[in-house]
Amino acid sequence: MSTENLPQSPDQPPRKPRVAVVFGGRSSEHGISMVTAGAVLRAIDRTKYDVLPIGITQSGRWVLTADEPERMAITERRTPTVEQLADSSEGGVVLPVDPANREVVYSEPGSVPKALGEIDVVFPVLHGPYGEDGTLQGLLELSGVPYVGSGVLASAVGQDKEYMKRVFTSFGLKVGPYVVIRPREWEQDESAARKKIIDLAGDHGWPLFVKPARAGSSIGITKVEDLSGLDEAIAEAQRHDPKILVEAALRGREIECGVLEFEDGPRASAPAEIPPPDAHAYYDFEAKYIDSTPGIVPAPLTPEETAQVQRLAVDAFEAASCEGLVRADFFLTEDGEFVINEINTMPGFTPISMYPQMWQASGISYPDLVDLLIRAALRRSTGLR
Repeated sequence: MSTENLPQSPDQPPRKPRVAVVFGGRSSEHGISMVTAGAVLRAIDRTKYDVLPIGITQSGRWVLTADEPERMAITERRTPTVEQLADSSEGGVVLPVDPANREVVYSEPGSVPKALGEIDVVFPVLHGPYGEDGTLQGLLELSGVPYVGSGVLASAVGQDKEYMKRVFTSFGLKVGPYVVIRPREWEQDESAARKKIIDLAGDHGWPLFVKPARAGSSIGITKVEDLSGLDEAIAEAQRHDPKILVEAALRGREIECGVLEFEDGPRASAPAEIPPPDAHAYYDFEAKYIDSTPGIVPAPLTPEETAQVQRLAVDAFEAASCEGLVRADFFLTEDGEFVINEINTMPGFTPISMYPQMWQASGISYPDLVDLLIRAALRRSTGLR
């Protein structure tokens, strides 16, 4: 869809495409989504686009928020919330469910609903379940509203680390050793489930990484050095997701690579390396967002290694049927092999996040990156494609 195709009356100039930036959400990554939204709102070119900020509270209510990105920053080591920016404690936003009508409606108890006008594209900057996992994407498909990023299937695969690994394996991408503990396994035979994890350590050694199977931003992850810390790590992961994933540690360098969809197909960015953070056991939530542990961009790789990881990143993008953008995370092992750890279909998108930094090193500024993603979404139809 181009600007020329937008509805207009003969006596009015063509209107600008209207972008709804949707953020917050019900997952444990609510605060990071807020920070990402602030960066995106600052970067959107207001001479080209009209913008409608829509927040989703931690309870799931859709609200209008102030268009004040400066209030969406981490302060005193705390992340912001949608509730702090909501225009009303009771009002709610309703997206259209009729593909022929893209008008957003705002309503408050006891008041006549107010039409807010049509939206042309949604920029969803939600991280984790209830937003990055295909649920919001399914709603937008039903509504017939184009959106930035991957569709329902790719978003779901990208959120569930078990099925992500299964898809990668089926396409010939190498993944590290892991086991999955589903909630029913844990409920029916806790000892047998724990033995699966201990057997993994027996085969591959300690430490192990215990993590929620369907969460991101390194939330709920514990590096377990020995058996004594296992139960506490399982409880922490299950606090975020009843299904958990346990991975054997891979010895090697952490390498990331961005993928961006252009008109002629996906391309990979300059890769980055994540050095071991000095003050943290691994690259956890605080290292990423609170203490802002810097990555090395571009990664100090040989030309052959750079080309290989770029090819593998695009392969992962295609294997999961992704669209728009992806950050692919790898380990470069001591024997020189790239092992894919995971992809993120809506990666951290703050100015300090690795995805924008990798594209900055590849010649695309943050505002241009945002613009490319919006234009790609406007070109793409909803439905089967």
